[in-house]
Amino acid sequence: MRRYKHQGLSVRHNYGILADIDLFCFGVLFMCILALAWHILPEQPLLLLSNRDEFLHRPTLALHQWADAPIVAGRDEQSGGTWLGMTASGRWAALTNYRQLPSTKPNAAVLRSRGLLVSEYLNSNLSPLAFARQIELLRYEGFSLLIGTREQAVVVSNFGTAPTILASGLYVLSNGLIDEPWPKAERLRQRVTQEVLPLVTQQQCNWKAAAFDVLTDKRVAEDAQLPQTGICLEMERLLSSVFIASPMYGTRSSTVMTFGTQGYAVSEQTHDDTAMQRVTESGQWT
Repeated sequence: MRRYKHQGLSVRHNYGILADIDLFCFGVLFMCILALAWHILPEQPLLLLSNRDEFLHRPTLALHQWADAPIVAGRDEQSGGTWLGMTASGRWAALTNYRQLPSTKPNAAVLRSRGLLVSEYLNSNLSPLAFARQIELLRYEGFSLLIGTREQAVVVSNFGTAPTILASGLYVLSNGLIDEPWPKAERLRQRVTQEVLPLVTQQQCNWKAAAFDVLTDKRVAEDAQLPQTGICLEMERLLSSVFIASPMYGTRSSTVMTFGTQGYAVSEQTHDDTAMQRVTESGQWT
C-alpha cells in the first residue's frame, strides 16, 4: 500500500511504495467527468452521465428539488451552487473544473464560485448561447460549462473554448477542454458507446444499471498514457480513472440524466463510507 501524507494526514492508496505528495499536487484536485449523448438517440434528445469528484469533507446535499428555486440538483453547501442540474422547463447545465496549476490561478479575492454558473443559468431566461456570451470569464478559476435546453446545447470554457453551439453527437468532458483525449475521457467514451448507447437504442430495461456501472470504473491508466499537466506522477495516476477512490478525496456522486419527449428523469448515486444511496427525481415538462 502506498501512503500519502498531506498537512499531517496519512492517506493510503494501492500503489505499493511510500511517497509524499506535497501541497502543490493537492492544489489542483477539483475534478469531474461527464459524457453527453446529444440528439443521437430516438425520442431521447439528451442522455448525460456524470461523476462529481470532491474532497470528502466538503458539505453537500444530495439530488433534490430546491426549495428556493425551480432547480433539480444536488447542492454544494459551502458555496451554494451546484455541479449539475436541470429544471422542469427543460433547462440543464453541467460543469467541470479545468485542471489549473496554482501559479496560473487568478486572485482569489475577486473570484466567484464556479458552481454558481450552473444555478444562475438554470434560474435565468437567457438562451444558452446568450448566457455563455455574458459570463465574465476572468472572475472564475478554470472551468468548462455545458448548458442547454431541449433544443440547443452550448459549451464554453475560460481556457480556450469560446461559446459554441454543439451539433448532435457524443461528447466527453473531463478536466481539459471538451473532447480532449485524456485516457479517462477516452475510456468513458468507449464504454458509453459499447455498453450504454446500444441498450438505450434497443429500449432495454437494464441500460441505467449499465450506465452506473460505467461510472464506477476504477481502472487506472498506464503511465505512458497519462497527460502531462504539471502535477506529480502519483497524483496523475490517482486521477486517471473514471471513478476516483481515496480516503480524503474522490468521486462523491454519479448522475444519469435523461430527457424524453414527455418528461425527464435524473438519478443520482452517492458514494460514502456506508452503503451507496440512489435518489431519483422525475416529472413531466412544464
